[in-house]
Amino acid sequence: MPRFFVNEPVEDFFEISGDDAAHIAKSLRMQKGETLTLCHDATDYICEITDFGEGSVKLRLLKVEKCDSEPNVKVTLFQALPKGDKMDFIVQKAVEVGVSAIVPVLTSRCVSRPDEKSLQKKVSRWQKIAEEAAKQSGRGRIPRVLEAVSLENAVETAKRSEKTLLFYENGGSPLREVINTRKPQSVAVFIGPEGGFEPAEVDLVSAAGGATCTLGKRILRTETAAIVATALVIYEIEARN
Repeated sequence: MPRFFVNEPVEDFFEISGDDAAHIAKSLRMQKGETLTLCHDATDYICEITDFGEGSVKLRLLKVEKCDSEPNVKVTLFQALPKGDKMDFIVQKAVEVGVSAIVPVLTSRCVSRPDEKSLQKKVSRWQKIAEEAAKQSGRGRIPRVLEAVSLENAVETAKRSEKTLLFYENGGSPLREVINTRKPQSVAVFIGPEGGFEPAEVDLVSAAGGATCTLGKRILRTETAAIVATALVIYEIEARN
């Protein structure tokens, strides 16, 4: 069933306009009587199309359901900025596996260093990718892609999470041991760029209370590590009853 996000709860009768309305009418070619899902704050509103206006779609609320696809842990991915369009892929797949937010981070070995104006455009594009991925994967919320920050600022932001994990190609503790029996409500995940983290950067995260983790014996590309790490974190925490 097609899914669209709205900025406020849906009433018994509702009307949407703009790009979503055009997509419903022109791309999906939906008709009166067909149903779709409107989502706000992890709540699904199942609606029936009652009419089409000039650039709008009118709907009638059928039922309200809690969206059960949201993870019970909030994972923020602190991703060192990769080269090329790899970040597009990372954002899309990280949203699909369940992250709550993505923060691009500039580290010592980042090859890609766009200026502020270019970064703003990229963040705007990544946010659109996040929204489309949230729709496609049935998420209950649209994860936010925040402004790019230095590693130092990222470490300060990560302190708001209950647990901080840095995945390091040079080794660390197995994730299952680090998660242990405790189920944190929020986790910050740090992934390095193509060249990995500098030892001093690992020390910086460790000094702030972060745990260094390994993803096994094989060296993963940064875009692979980001998806594997976030998926495993969510799985390990959700699997603990």
